[in-house]
Amino acid sequence: MRIRDWPTLERPREKLAARGNAGALSDAELIALFLGSGLRGQDAVTTARHLLNTQGSLRALLDQPLLLMEQLPGIGRARACLLLAALELGHRHYATNLEPGELMSGPGVVGEFFHRRLRDHRAEVFAVMFLDTRLRMIAFEELFHGTVDQADIYPREIAKRALALNAAAVVVGHNHPSGTPEPSNDDRRTTLEMRTSLRLLGIRLLDHVIVGEGPPLSMAARGLFSCVP
Repeated sequence: MRIRDWPTLERPREKLAARGNAGALSDAELIALFLGSGLRGQDAVTTARHLLNTQGSLRALLDQPLLLMEQLPGIGRARACLLLAALELGHRHYATNLEPGELMSGPGVVGEFFHRRLRDHRAEVFAVMFLDTRLRMIAFEELFHGTVDQADIYPREIAKRALALNAAAVVVGHNHPSGTPEPSNDDRRTTLEMRTSLRLLGIRLLDHVIVGEGPPLSMAARGLFSCVP
């Protein structure tokens, strides 16, 4: 049965319109809206379910680079571009939750910001949020890029950039593509080096956020900064 032959309120587009909220749709129904039609003998929702089953999850499907995604059954170049464009729109929408000039209200807000900006990187990325004396964000920059399990960090470069932006404080963060957000010995050592270097310049290191699967880890909230003089 084709989707247009389904009961009206069971069709993904009509269901979304009736409820006024895309959250009412399943993962397969959302993907089906971008597919438009399914493989021969299948409706778009069935094809979408098959894609999710074969890839293992929605995230695994959307994490595919364009050249691999377009080869999946039922997708192709045009639909792959639509899906990746929709994903990027979502990223940019959430990135505007904290605009430069907004006040940081606590580790939860900052951690969520880092999480949304860094979670989907396939390699380690080290980013810095620069703050003024009132803890308002001046800028957020990805300063160092590495491999799937390592990114070389240079505290001196962080200090230079903080001075150039006239920042009074910084929050740093990086992702763990492997999944676990627990800090490694290198994470602790690097945090110590950064805190020491920045303190000499009168710049406070407020937190080190680590992004993996699940909630982001705040080293400050976990009390790990107490081990960092």
